[in-house]
Amino acid sequence: MNPSRKRDAVEHLEGSFEVSERRACVVLDQPRSTQRYRRKPASDESSLVARMHELVREHPRFSDRRISVLLQREGFQAGFDRVYRLWRREGLKVPNTPRKKRRLGTSANGCTRQRVSRKNQVWAWDFIFDRTAGGMSLKWLSVIDEHTRKCLCLKVARRMTSQDIIEVLRGLFIAHGVPEHIRSDNGPEFIAKALREWLERSAVGPLYIEPGSPWEATRPPSNARMKAEAVVGQPAESFHSKFRDEFLGCEVFESLRDATALGASWRRQYNEVRPHSSLGSVTPAEFARACGPSAPASAAPQPALQAHTLSLQP
Repeated sequence: MNPSRKRDAVEHLEGSFEVSERRACVVLDQPRSTQRYRRKPASDESSLVARMHELVREHPRFSDRRISVLLQREGFQAGFDRVYRLWRREGLKVPNTPRKKRRLGTSANGCTRQRVSRKNQVWAWDFIFDRTAGGMSLKWLSVIDEHTRKCLCLKVARRMTSQDIIEVLRGLFIAHGVPEHIRSDNGPEFIAKALREWLERSAVGPLYIEPGSPWEATRPPSNARMKAEAVVGQPAESFHSKFRDEFLGCEVFESLRDATALGASWRRQYNEVRPHSSLGSVTPAEFARACGPSAPASAAPQPALQAHTLSLQP
């Protein structure tokens, strides 16, 4: 046992068996000077703990390490060890939730073969579903830059068609530049003929992965390899995990307008406030600014982006 636990054990022996402190310390091999030691809390500990509780209430799914980074950014002397000690003392924890494991596939367009090395090289997009308090469906479309992990778009609607996705992409291409590739699964909205033709005219190559194979492995990986690939291999899956855990699991939406406003606020927080562990505990926005300009392929919109209308006829 550590000295702190021994201190509690000595006090327990004194009260239960009515023995002296000297006798209890001898039995437990605890120096009396250590037993009588009382830690003097730092002058900023009360304010640090108060702010920690505020951040935990604001971000209930953040771990002690991520809370520590936020505290450090606010100017507190909050090393990981100190925050962890206070975290344990205050009884704070993030409850474990079960996660379904995905089956590894053999898609050549998976993340482990088509890896990214610069901004605007590969975007990833996907859908995630939820419901309002009244039971009406909500369909969220997310677009992620795989290199910077920045959420470029988080749009919610009752339903979305390929034409809706084209309109979203047109705005993103004008705002952020044209990526070299867009990675997605084989969902009907993503493989629609009109969307594929529009991407071809915009000089964007689609990377379709097989369902259930976001990592793409040609052989069953070891545990170490799975952990390494999990960090660099599935930004869209990782984003949706955090999105479901930290936002959808914590908010009740009364209406579509409510979901739109709260989603925009959470997206700003994810990009500009939330430290990302895979980026060295900086935010995606900070990492994107440090990356500098993207490759020439994303410099200017293609002629297809300048059109105000697009026919969906073959």
